[in-house]
Amino acid sequence: MPWTPFPTSAPDFERPGPWQFFTTDEATAVEAIVDRIIPPDPDTPGGKDAGCAVFIDRQLKGPYGSAAGLYRLGPYTKGTKEQGPQSANTPAELYRKGLAGLDRYCKANNGGKGFTQLSAEQQDGVLKKIEAGEVKFDEVDAQGFFDALLKDVPEGFFSDPIHGGNKNMVGWSMIGFPGIRYDYRDWIHRHNERYPHPPVSIAGRADWTPHKS
Repeated sequence: MPWTPFPTSAPDFERPGPWQFFTTDEATAVEAIVDRIIPPDPDTPGGKDAGCAVFIDRQLKGPYGSAAGLYRLGPYTKGTKEQGPQSANTPAELYRKGLAGLDRYCKANNGGKGFTQLSAEQQDGVLKKIEAGEVKFDEVDAQGFFDALLKDVPEGFFSDPIHGGNKNMVGWSMIGFPGIRYDYRDWIHRHNERYPHPPVSIAGRADWTPHKS
């Protein structure tokens, strides 16, 4: 306190625009990766068109990327999966080194072709090998890099659009999630019925914006 209601205390919005963390080559690779983790289908856009790469870019540029607020003085030992990441690398460093390692691996094993130059089937094959621990990167744990992607990409697909992903609320529309609609208590116990109303973001909906006459 003191507190004032929206819109005078509006949330921060991630606007479309230039990449803030990724280089152009890194961004192109990440867009290809997110489209393999969440591929498009006839009804729903894939990870790229849903803005997952933009979401990750903005997150890596901010406190998440620098591991702000986390204990980082070590010692660093390889723990169990349940203990979470045990690495001296911040998420930003993990992505930067992981993308460089992915590029080197692909070029070394595919006649000089980078990840984005491979077919969708070949890209899936590379990612499956990384997930299984069959690929090693020089500077970073390849499997840990994939684990970060497997966490961050769905977050981008299902987070509120103000964070840069879930463009046009496509992720919410796919699963019938109402977002922050004021009241949907009548539907909480109505199972196996598709919610009929469009989802609502923290930012509202474009068709809710009042127009001056």
